[in-house]
Amino acid sequence: MFKFTICFIKQGNRILLLNRNKKPNMGLWNGVGGKIEPGETPDESIVREVKEETGLTIGRSKYKATVRWTVDEEDRNGMYVYIVDLSDCKTLETPLVIEEGILDWKDIEWIFDPNNMGIVSNIPSFLQDLLNGAEDMDYHCFYKNGKLEDVTSAQLV
Repeated sequence: MFKFTICFIKQGNRILLLNRNKKPNMGLWNGVGGKIEPGETPDESIVREVKEETGLTIGRSKYKATVRWTVDEEDRNGMYVYIVDLSDCKTLETPLVIEEGILDWKDIEWIFDPNNMGIVSNIPSFLQDLLNGAEDMDYHCFYKNGKLEDVTSAQLV
């Protein structure tokens, strides 16, 4: 079992992202999420994390994939990835400063712009697939000297 969850909250053509003010990925835009607490399932964790970080209550989140990482040839950990489609009747005014950083809605096009250096490096490697309907995927990210070198993907069975 992995230690982390991450959620990408989608509304129309935008995704709610968090610009982190702490390590890891300080100063970069990322999904909302965090550590799974003892006795908690990944599904319970993501509902709690979204509520704590955004104030939004999500009834149903859709588990989509796992993302794991190897750093300098050492397997580290991974996370469960969720996508939530937020109805148009729910709103969250942004930018919003919270303890973990700054929440803001970002256009999907902005997230995947090849010149965008402000997003966590592995997100473009898996998020587009998931937004296009891929499910039950496993993405494995390989880092060397702090840089993302490769990402492999496979269907979970």
